[in-house]
Amino acid sequence: MDDAPILICYDGSEGARRAIDVAAELFAGSHAVVLDVAPFLTWAESVAALSALTPNFGQLNEDEALERARDGATLAREAGLTADARSDLAAPTWDGIVLAADEIDAAVIVVGSRGLKGLREAFEGSVSHDVAEHAGRPVLIVPPPRA
Repeated sequence: MDDAPILICYDGSEGARRAIDVAAELFAGSHAVVLDVAPFLTWAESVAALSALTPNFGQLNEDEALERARDGATLAREAGLTADARSDLAAPTWDGIVLAADEIDAAVIVVGSRGLKGLREAFEGSVSHDVAEHAGRPVLIVPPPRA
């Protein structure tokens, strides 16, 4: 692999931690950018935004995302990668991931999967599948471990 960084998607979940471990195993010694993409507003925040005194939810969400990304970068370094943390705001999430990958010209995007199937996947959506569909570059989807 050339010197292009790998982009690891991290949201603090078990699947995201597994994605870091797999990335470190497959791309040992690589440089990684660990990314968490936050929404501009959550559903509850959008209701609260109707209030006269509204905090800057976007900034709060991005700050929380950066803190999670920093935690993920620490895990990536402990696993043997060199890693930087990054956060972005985007809706939908997959779009923020694809844009970040384009900005850093990522060699590969590594993303965990919740392993949803059928109606549950159709209802809740699949960030990993949307990233793979729109990225235009290799995407490694790390499934949950076998039961």
